Amino acid sequence: MLLLDQAVKVFIKLSFSLTERLTWIPGAFDIQFIENDGMAFGWALPGATGKYLLTAFRIVAVVLLSVHVARVAKQGAPRGFRQALALILAGAAGNIVDSVCYGRLFSRSSFGHSANWSWQSEWGSYAPWFRGNVVDMLHITVRWPEWWPLDAWAGQEVFPPIFNIADVAITCGVAWIILRQKSWLGSGAIWTQSALAEAHTVPQEQGPSDGPIAAG
Repeated sequence: MLLLDQAVKVFIKLSFSLTERLTWIPGAFDIQFIENDGMAFGWALPGATGKYLLTAFRIVAVVLLSVHVARVAKQGAPRGFRQALALILAGAAGNIVDSVCYGRLFSRSSFGHSANWSWQSEWGSYAPWFRGNVVDMLHITVRWPEWWPLDAWAGQEVFPPIFNIADVAITCGVAWIILRQKSWLGSGAIWTQSALAEAHTVPQEQGPSDGPIAAG
């Protein structure tokens, strides 16, 4: 998933100009290239400091999630649960690669002009390390019908944000866990019972030798 995410992003970055759109399924799905400096689905923290904080948060989250995935795998967690966590991990890592590396690897994308590798461009890179923009390209264009009773929604897109494969991986992983949480994480799950029993097992301390005490 991580390799697919990066392959698509690199292709879009090098082939599409900013906001360029390609209709894939008319009235349902487009490929439209935008960049954002924030979280999933274009949400962001303002300013350079916000960008650094967001990237740092992503890195810490991926490290902690990696440790958790390794731990539950050793505890015998169900395969599906481990796969769901892996989807979330791959998605988070995919957007981290954009934030950390893309500013140095690519030239700036602009309206009417696609980017290039920074070492092949006369303009060089567009941002320092850790301040690259996340590449988004997936756009659902399905609209609410005009007769929809909520006037604010009538004729508007059902899901306006433009997103990427990493966002899809995170969303699918979280949704999978929510749908299966009872069987994977409920009190009846065998692996969670074993993990809790192991966590509450305290090794008995060795006492002093019970041998005879020499007389003084």
